[in-house]
Amino acid sequence: MRHKHGYRKLNRTSAHRAALLKNLSLALTKEGRIETTLPKAKELRSYYEKLITKASANDFNSHRAIFAMIQDKACTNTIVTEIAPKYADRNGGYTRIIKTRMRKGDSAPMAIIELV
Repeated sequence: MRHKHGYRKLNRTSAHRAALLKNLSLALTKEGRIETTLPKAKELRSYYEKLITKASANDFNSHRAIFAMIQDKACTNTIVTEIAPKYADRNGGYTRIIKTRMRKGDSAPMAIIELV
């Protein structure tokens, strides 16, 4: 049973899952809106909102913490200087998930995740 289990495994190893979330968060930072499967979007929401919450401190340590998670200087700078200040007065809820369609090949539920 998986009662109160903290995260979705997404049928991947831990390293593959970490790389997936890192790449999805980079894409979301660059584009502002991406389409992915619903379970990936739900897991990305938790990951990305923690990034923004850490970045809201807007100091050197937050830069280091964000860079350690996503390993991209340009996106780290974008999150800390542009995205996080927009949500300074919000207590969470920085992203929105919109269910869109069923993928044709495997009938996977798709969703759009975007910054609010």
